[in-house]
Amino acid sequence: MTDIQPVYGIPALMVDYSLVIGDLHIGLESHLRKKGFHLVSHTRDMIGAVLEAAGDEANRLIVIGDVKDSVPGSTKQEYAEIPDFFEELFDRFDMIDVVRGNHDTGIEEFLPGKVKIRPATGLKVGDVGFAHGHTWPSEEVMSAKTLVMAHNHPAVMFRDGVGRQTTEPCWFRGRFSESSSDRYPVLPEGFVVVPAFNRMLGGSPVNTIGDELLGPVLNSGLLDLDNAHIYLLDGLDLGRRADLMIDGRRTGKWKDTKRDPQRRAKYS
Repeated sequence: MTDIQPVYGIPALMVDYSLVIGDLHIGLESHLRKKGFHLVSHTRDMIGAVLEAAGDEANRLIVIGDVKDSVPGSTKQEYAEIPDFFEELFDRFDMIDVVRGNHDTGIEEFLPGKVKIRPATGLKVGDVGFAHGHTWPSEEVMSAKTLVMAHNHPAVMFRDGVGRQTTEPCWFRGRFSESSSDRYPVLPEGFVVVPAFNRMLGGSPVNTIGDELLGPVLNSGLLDLDNAHIYLLDGLDLGRRADLMIDGRRTGKWKDTKRDPQRRAKYS
């Protein structure tokens, strides 16, 4: 059985001896500078975080999409930093895979030839399937026992008694509610959505009422989203998504769905 464990404090997943990350968005600083933010590149910080997460065990790196930030087009920062990012990591990893994400148009121009580029439909390794999450995975990937996705930049929203909102990146993990579908003869038993590896991206709350999750799989009705659990990066299990839902658009004192039958009925 494949061992799947989040790395403590880092948005990275250890799957046996493979380190799995997603949503690097190298080049994000260039776009923020155009909006008036004076930022230096954090790409070297991400290299350091990858090496820390890998520890002494990981010998393979799997990046599940959105290596680059620009879509469409590219920036000088991406041309300068993406090749060096992967070349340096080849000093640590025997093998690096990149599964195409929706931001990875023309990614071949940026990656060293040693990187194995996988299609947007995903990659299956043993009994685990990997896909970015913006499009339907292949039948082979969906035949895996566990599906690992990125794309959503999952976060959990908190609101205090005076209406102040904060978000924290989170892991989102649950089970499929069906064993097959019209599209797939076999479906995974469980799923994991990994937080964005680039901390500057923030996150999109997975526990706000009325906001859809991203990607066809998470919106397919094939997953038991209510009973999926939300975990912080330190491993704290916050509980079931259904018990953590809040109205992200409210500005006054919030009501949680467990105590407000009318709002719970709307969510259900």
